[in-house]
Amino acid sequence: MRHTLMAAVLIPLGFGLAGVVSAQSSTPAYQNAASEAQRKAGNSQATAELFYMIQQLQGDVRRLQGKVEEQQYEIRKLQQQGRDRYVDLDQRILDLSKAMEEQASTPEATTSSAASSSAKPAVRNYRAPDAEERKTYNQIIDLIRNQKAYDEAITQLYEFVDEYPEGDLTVNAYYWLGEVYLAKPQLEQAKQAFTIVATRYDDHRKAADAVYKLGVTLDKLGEKGEAKRRMQMVLDHYPDSSAAELARKFLGEA
Repeated sequence: MRHTLMAAVLIPLGFGLAGVVSAQSSTPAYQNAASEAQRKAGNSQATAELFYMIQQLQGDVRRLQGKVEEQQYEIRKLQQQGRDRYVDLDQRILDLSKAMEEQASTPEATTSSAASSSAKPAVRNYRAPDAEERKTYNQIIDLIRNQKAYDEAITQLYEFVDEYPEGDLTVNAYYWLGEVYLAKPQLEQAKQAFTIVATRYDDHRKAADAVYKLGVTLDKLGEKGEAKRRMQMVLDHYPDSSAAELARKFLGEA
C-alpha cells in the first residue's frame, strides 16, 4: 500500500519536471530565431536607408553639374561678348588713327603744320571725371603699374574709353593703352593709341609724352625718319615739357 502511494506521487512529479525541462530547452531556440529575424530586418532597413541616401547624393551631384554647366555657358558667353567688344573698340581706334594720319598727310594739313611748327596747341577744357570714373581709372593704373596684368588692363582700358568718352581721363586711358601695348610689345597697336593722343588731343597734358612715345614706337618699327620728325615735333610744340628733354637726347644719339 505504501509503495503504491509513493508511485502515485512520484509519477506525476516526474512528468512535471520533464515538462519544465522540455520547456526550458525549447526557449533559447525560439529566442535565437527571433533575434536573427530582427537582425535581418535591421540590416534590410539600414540597406534601404543607405540606398536612399546614395540616390539623394546622386541627385544633388546631377543638380550641381547642371548649375556648373550653366555657369560655364554664361562665362563663355561673357568672354565672347568681351572679345567682340574688344575687337570692335580696337577697330574703331585703328580707323580713327588711320583717318588722322590721312588728314595729317593732306596738302592743306602739311601747309598748316609748316606755318605753325613752333606754335603750341591751344588748350581746351576737358570734362572732369566724377568719383566713380576716377576710381575705375585708378584701378586700371594699379593693374598696369603694380600687378603687371597687361591683358586685363587692355580690356578695361577699352571699356573705360567706351564708357567715359571725351573726358580728361579718357585721353590718359588712350595714352596708357599705348604704354601697355609698347610694353607687351605690340608695336602697331601702340602706334595707333599714341597717334590718337598726339593728333586728336594735342593740347592735352599727355600729348607731349604721347608724341615722344610715338617716336620711340616708330623707331622700334624701323621708321627712323618718321621717328625723328616726331621727336622734333616734341621740341617745337612742347619745349618746356619733360618729354622735350628726352626727345633732345634721342635726336642727339640718333
